Amino acid sequence: MDDALKTFFSEARELLAEMETALLTAEESGGAAADVNAIFRAAHTIKGSAGLFGLDALVRFTHALESVLDDVRAGTLPLAGPLLPLLLRCCDHLGSGIDTIEAGSEPDAGHLEEERALLVRLGDFGAAGAAEAAAAVQPRTETRPGEGQWHLSLRFGPDVLRNGMDPLSFIRYLSTLGRVERIVTLPDAVPTLEGLDAEACCLGFEIALVTAADRATIESVFEFVIDDCELRVVPPESRIAEYVDLIHALPEGPERIGEILVRCGSVTERELEEALGRQRQADPAPRLGAILAEQAQLAPEVVEAALEKQRQTREHRSQDAATIRVDASRLDRLITLVGELVIAAAGAQQAGRRVRDLELQAAHATLAELVQEVRDGALNLRMVRIGATFSRYKRVVHDVARELGKDIELRISGEDAELDKTVVEKLGDPLMHLVRNAIDHGIDSPEQRQARGKPARGVVALNAFHDSGSIVIEVSDDGGGLDRERILKKARERGLVAPDHTPSEHEIDQLIFEPGFSTAEQVTNLSGRGVGMDVVKQNIAALRGSVELRTRPGLGTTVTVRLPLTLAIINGFQVAVGGSMFVVPMEMVDECVAYSCADGHDYTDLRGRVLPLLRLREQFRLGGQPPARQNIVVVQAAGARCGLVVDALHGESQTVIKPLSRMFQRIRGISGSSLLGSGDVALILDVPALLAQAGPGSHSTLERRAVTA
Repeated sequence: MDDALKTFFSEARELLAEMETALLTAEESGGAAADVNAIFRAAHTIKGSAGLFGLDALVRFTHALESVLDDVRAGTLPLAGPLLPLLLRCCDHLGSGIDTIEAGSEPDAGHLEEERALLVRLGDFGAAGAAEAAAAVQPRTETRPGEGQWHLSLRFGPDVLRNGMDPLSFIRYLSTLGRVERIVTLPDAVPTLEGLDAEACCLGFEIALVTAADRATIESVFEFVIDDCELRVVPPESRIAEYVDLIHALPEGPERIGEILVRCGSVTERELEEALGRQRQADPAPRLGAILAEQAQLAPEVVEAALEKQRQTREHRSQDAATIRVDASRLDRLITLVGELVIAAAGAQQAGRRVRDLELQAAHATLAELVQEVRDGALNLRMVRIGATFSRYKRVVHDVARELGKDIELRISGEDAELDKTVVEKLGDPLMHLVRNAIDHGIDSPEQRQARGKPARGVVALNAFHDSGSIVIEVSDDGGGLDRERILKKARERGLVAPDHTPSEHEIDQLIFEPGFSTAEQVTNLSGRGVGMDVVKQNIAALRGSVELRTRPGLGTTVTVRLPLTLAIINGFQVAVGGSMFVVPMEMVDECVAYSCADGHDYTDLRGRVLPLLRLREQFRLGGQPPARQNIVVVQAAGARCGLVVDALHGESQTVIKPLSRMFQRIRGISGSSLLGSGDVALILDVPALLAQAGPGSHSTLERRAVTA
């Protein structure tokens, strides 16, 4: 697939996302001019770009869509009522069509039928040409090319002459297939006299050939040099699309549109001279592209493509590109290599310490700083804003609210917070379920809200912020909160809670994360199957994250998701317990102090405040006796603090995160592993899980136990 076409697909999807966002924003703003203009620009740009690549089906559909949007922009058609859902459906249909074209397949009958129906609906709103476009929707069929004018764009490789081939003989042989109408020689690749190689071929040709032969026969003429030349063949039946492709493939050189069109064979030199003459005589001088379009009956798409080529050439010469697109796989490979570099640098550091070479240690210190800068730069390449993910849910809220007959507003904040692209990709489905759950179970019906003295319009809020080296995402609603009595009743019916046991409010809230648990009375396409919150918790846990739930009866519910910023490399603090090495994420480390604690107590006095302790030796059942002198690493997470009792402190280090094997994935308190420079393996501590394991809530059981001791 051509690189330019790949770029079109990517940019078209971005434009469709912008168009959808603007449509949803326009619904809330009552059709503000800025939103309407953004919608029109997106559709217009997609139409123009699709025309350059000869994607006639997309052009036909977006032209009808653009006609309706033009009326909306002019103020003669309000963006309200049934028009908004129709435009959203058109947006979805364009996305489906782009996916089909990118896959290289033909649209199926369902896609074509939907396109006809949408065009008819657009025609009801006054779309120009919608009826004709609907009638033209039909499966594409292959046609056998007859006699006509073919266009050949030929660039011989520099070694053709050295290989004993005569370029002119191939052009002469074309005459046996038909009539060579026109040849344009392109000397752009010929170097200056000082750099000229007499044995190198530097010429290119644009050839117009009238023949009844097919493509295979024409291409067979160049069979002996096919690996040493670039050949593009334009059949008669697709002049516009193929000529546009040719214009974009032309080597950078002349900036004048006339020369570009002559090169690709769209106009002759005589037609160009006549057009230039008319341009010089007119006052004011019209644009050359308009004269050529009128004089040579060129399709507007061809002229527009040549103008675009002209603009691109000038822009390229004036400034370098501000951004580039890189395949995600290349970034992943870069992060992997940086991880290996971090491990190798750690090994070099230990070697320097062993030999006690001060010069070597100084050189390694410089290397370590550079490695850290490379690491930070590589990780930043994969950091993306969470706002793009949040924007996807505007459509979800809009559609689901309409389906349930609710009036719901989505409020987004913290959209500038960044996290690793890998985390974002895996976060989409859990967040989708949380949003749908807030709409379906959280927000009351308008009648219930009014009876409770609330506004008829409910609010679902998405918020993101950074905290202690993690990103925190909150999904909240202002509904009625969890019905704990109903949850407990359902849990007892399923045998999850014993009849004689009275669980705490926190324990009742956690029941919704049980597999298969649902309080819905009937199964719908939104809920009732018991598949959801348990999967959310599993998926978040797989990302080394955690899920918390807070609810206030009558006021609403907030689900808090806490995730690491990256799954690749972190700053860690190494500690040892016996012969085992552990890594504590540096963002969660407050300070380190010498161990002091009365016998039989699990807390210490830290500058007048009670600090609960968690002994890693007991937590992970490690053997051996603790040394005479131990240390406390003070950590905090999600508002809770405690001290981790360890044997020795080994200091800060860059930590490459490696996933745990399936055998160890269920170990609580461990989120991953890392390979040290010595070749040993260190386990990465999951601090929030360690605190949560001690007891529920933001204040752990450890803290309560310490206070009452």
